[in-house]
Amino acid sequence: MKTLQDCLKERILIIDGAMGTMIQRHKPTEDTYRGERFKDWPGDVKNNSDILNLTQPQIIEGIHKQYLEAGADIIETNTFAGTSIAQEDFKLEDFVYEINVAGAKIARKAADEYTAKDPSKPRFVAGAIGPLNRTLSLSPDVNNPGYRAVTFDQVVKAYYEQVKGLVDGGVDLFLIETIFDTLNAKAAIFAIKKYFQDTGKPELPISISGTITDASGRTLSGQTLEAFYISVMHANPLSIGLNCALGAKEMRPHIEELSQIANCYVSAYPNAGLPNAMGEYDEQPEETGHYLEDWAKEGWVNIVGGCCGTTPDHIKHIADYVKNIKPRELPVLEEVL
Repeated sequence: MKTLQDCLKERILIIDGAMGTMIQRHKPTEDTYRGERFKDWPGDVKNNSDILNLTQPQIIEGIHKQYLEAGADIIETNTFAGTSIAQEDFKLEDFVYEINVAGAKIARKAADEYTAKDPSKPRFVAGAIGPLNRTLSLSPDVNNPGYRAVTFDQVVKAYYEQVKGLVDGGVDLFLIETIFDTLNAKAAIFAIKKYFQDTGKPELPISISGTITDASGRTLSGQTLEAFYISVMHANPLSIGLNCALGAKEMRPHIEELSQIANCYVSAYPNAGLPNAMGEYDEQPEETGHYLEDWAKEGWVNIVGGCCGTTPDHIKHIADYVKNIKPRELPVLEEVL
């Protein structure tokens, strides 16, 4: 069986699209999220997508299968907010390990089913690790810039628990994504490395994906793209890239820059354009597909897919448009004596 690294050498790989967009197509209610398991839970759990791993696993599996059917090589676990810090809003911290194990197992089952159908096109599971709803670099109190709502050690502990659950559920790699604060990402990297050091298990690859929040080309915590890249390269990532915030049109110059400085694989999965006044995404699948086809022809990318607003139809168009284009070649680094 080909490894993920084997496949990356051969072709541009496709990562899936938005999970939240697809969940909303089911028009879930408070009762949907609660299921039987949390029927009598004292607080609201609506819009807690990760809890669906426990209460409505068939919905999540169905979404994974739609993306696999559309041509995705890599599917992400439904664990974007799968940490005790994020789940604190719902008082569900005690279920974090279980949420991650379940999320990984649901994706694993779907991926293995599609690999069995066509062993020449193996499918991989990325453990999705989100950015948290608290930041280590910025103060939430404008009157006290030195204040932090969380400590580095607390963030590491939260990510460590998530990593354990994802490994036990059977992921192939980790995807630290939608990074707006590099210090949070560094805590996630530290947690992953510490977990494998503690357990002695073989390390899994790490992919890292940041998010540029405005036209300045900087992350929310103020870093330029190059500074962000330099800050996380100690993790020796399998790939580095950008996702979310901007649509493909606005993301283009940043992907070009990243492709020129990165000594690892480059990923890009933009939103379906910028949201309209109603918060909806209007960019059509063929539009997104053509943008990413352009980047592929320029030789900038190795992994492409979609973020907010994208659907299996977007992923199918992207997969069709890039399937015959060579992946970006890794640069040959000269040894400095």
